[in-house]
Amino acid sequence: MIITSSVSEIVEIIRNGGVIAYPTEAVWGLGCDPYNEHAVRRILALKSRPEEKGLILITGHKQQLLQWQNQLNERSFERLISLTESPTSWVVPDITVTPTWIRGKHQSVAIRLSQHQPVIDLCNHLEQAIVSTSANPAGEEPAMNIDELKAYFGESLDAIYNAPLGEAKSPSQVKDILTGKVFRD
Repeated sequence: MIITSSVSEIVEIIRNGGVIAYPTEAVWGLGCDPYNEHAVRRILALKSRPEEKGLILITGHKQQLLQWQNQLNERSFERLISLTESPTSWVVPDITVTPTWIRGKHQSVAIRLSQHQPVIDLCNHLEQAIVSTSANPAGEEPAMNIDELKAYFGESLDAIYNAPLGEAKSPSQVKDILTGKVFRD
């Protein structure tokens, strides 16, 4: 495992099927290429997370959300690409864009447009969304620093993106993009 602040190094690891830890708006997250099934399954195993629960995707630029535009009406797509006051992951109808190993048992996927600069830099260099799930085994609190990441995962990660956490007080809220229903506040 490497610890680096180099976006280029982290992007190369993701492109090669690696699993990373990276700072999100409030907690450390685990990430990988959502289209790499092996990498996604590694994250599920590290977290002891059942696949049927599904995973969140995160991105740093609205251009990276265009592939979901056909899944939504104009108003809902505008909501997806709009910046929110607090981190918000939107549950978007989807059975054609996102693989089943990301969606789980759902016919939708949760997607967040981040305003956190390390996430923006990472996704923009990669030119796509990545998996975003809290860095913790099931039943444990999310990691808040590199020492906690090491305690949870040891050398099981390929890299840690050494950048600052955001200043949000809690992980993203999760809302239905069509109805506004809150799944997690």
